[in-house]
Amino acid sequence: MITILGPTACGKTSLAAALAADIHGEIISGDSRQVYRGMDIGTGKDLADYLVGDIAVPYHLIDIVEPGTKYNVYQFQRDFMRAYDDIRGRGVTPILCGGSGLYLEAVLRGYRLAPVPENKELRRSLEGKSLAELTEMLREIKSRSGQKMHNSTDVDTAKRAIRAIEIELYQGEHPEETEDIHPVDSLVIGLQIDVQQRRDKITRRLKARFEEGMADEIRRILDSGVPAEDLIYYGLEYKYVTEYVIGVRDFDETFRLLEIAIHQFAKRQMTWFRGMEKRGVTIHWVDSSLPMEEKIMEIKKLWQ
Repeated sequence: MITILGPTACGKTSLAAALAADIHGEIISGDSRQVYRGMDIGTGKDLADYLVGDIAVPYHLIDIVEPGTKYNVYQFQRDFMRAYDDIRGRGVTPILCGGSGLYLEAVLRGYRLAPVPENKELRRSLEGKSLAELTEMLREIKSRSGQKMHNSTDVDTAKRAIRAIEIELYQGEHPEETEDIHPVDSLVIGLQIDVQQRRDKITRRLKARFEEGMADEIRRILDSGVPAEDLIYYGLEYKYVTEYVIGVRDFDETFRLLEIAIHQFAKRQMTWFRGMEKRGVTIHWVDSSLPMEEKIMEIKKLWQ
């Protein structure tokens, strides 16, 4: 397998699609939000990128669940293995592409993650606590097992923080259900992008997404019956734009806060990837500004 990772707006999808077209591979999405049907603009599915010349590159794990569903890394790992086995069984090279660090690492390092049931009593006990209180509680729980708060997207809303606490407590009480499984062998390619270039691309892309109708997309999802709090749960674009649509803040303030949040998210992604390297994952970094042909040539040399 080949894995292509990197921060948001670095060009992962277009590179993965071009590479897949060149080597006759198929793409498995490693993005935690592109699994949702109808959530296209805000998640940056960029489905047009999968058409390379006259080649329609096959992709997997995009548009597989309905909005409002609480998809998680356990389900991803299960769905990934199903797609991976199918692709390999046909003698084709899978290309895992995404920026959701935990999802990627769960596959590359072979985490076994048990499904965590809802703990209604715990949820009732945490109702009314502030996001800061919940964040500190999660940090303290993680510290007991020697963990650190790698991914603060776990706690960008109170609802997500409560779910993260629920998962940590359950896994601490059921360690027998979380033993490792065999990791998936992969050449891991990281797209390196200059920080200022990344920031500029994030801003341009955010403007483009609003122009493409991101707010209208969210209105349609809300009109279909998905509660606003379920969209807010997904964070970033779906959090801020949903709040804009329901009147929490005006457009200018929404754009400003969302732009900051995406910049912070990209920084956290890079922190996660550097952490993966420390945890034993070898990442071959490729300059994202190189022409596409040169990036593909460099990857193919490493692959051979």
